[in-house]
Amino acid sequence: MLVLLGGAVPRADAAPRRTPRVRPVTIIGGPADLLPEIRVEVATPTLLFFPTAIAESTLTVDEQPRTVDTAVVPVDGSRIRILDVGKRTILVQPVEDLRPGERHELAVFFTDGREPARAAFALVTDPAEVDARIDVERPKPPDTACPAEAPRLPPRPEDFVLLGYVDKNGVQTDTVEPAADGTGGLRSGPGGAYRGATWLLVDVKISNSAGQQPWTPREATLTGKGGVELRARLVSVGSEQVTPGGSLRVLAVADTPPTSAGEVFTLEVRGSGGRNLEIPRVRFPRRAAEGDR
Repeated sequence: MLVLLGGAVPRADAAPRRTPRVRPVTIIGGPADLLPEIRVEVATPTLLFFPTAIAESTLTVDEQPRTVDTAVVPVDGSRIRILDVGKRTILVQPVEDLRPGERHELAVFFTDGREPARAAFALVTDPAEVDARIDVERPKPPDTACPAEAPRLPPRPEDFVLLGYVDKNGVQTDTVEPAADGTGGLRSGPGGAYRGATWLLVDVKISNSAGQQPWTPREATLTGKGGVELRARLVSVGSEQVTPGGSLRVLAVADTPPTSAGEVFTLEVRGSGGRNLEIPRVRFPRRAAEGDR
């Protein structure tokens, strides 16, 4: 009976059953930070999986260089065995459970040179859990987003002269007559034609008839004498679309054409739905001759 009873009683020195865990661990970024703990035990190897390649030759335990151990007990007497090292993995296991308060530092360097360049951990034994796998993570780099752009100051009269948009001849102007496309429901009111030192600009308001689809101007050209064509940049004021029954102010800007193109142009504004508006007889003032300045 005593033998039977003795066999039924668990041995006091039996190894505890610990719960295996798989979890991510973020390495520290500075020397003043506490090392993250990795929970190891004699019965379960722990796999460390790194986000990028590691330098095997830099692996240390308690600051001593370490390689893969083939013996049951490391030849240097260490209580930590390195079972395997790969390009992005380390398999580690103690020769016996570590005592309460006992800690061993495992460290290795990455090969990419990014910060933090070194991954270091404190190996401990926990009474309830063991880390079967650790997914090593690097801390995210600090936010380097550009600061908010300061609001731009409105342009000043002197800016136009300094940038070369206006010279001693100033800005010359003329009028633009109304136009309509006839079938597409688009029309323009009276507008203005402007000539600067190196640029032309047409300023018109385009209306969309009620019952038509919304219309968005997309591109424009100015065609002069001899078929000289200038690609114009479109600027819509207040919106990008003309609603049915609504109107939209549109500016068309182009570089100064050669003298051979003349002063009278046709402005064509092409838009959505294949609907275009042609404004003929857009007359720009003639540049003053050198002797007239």
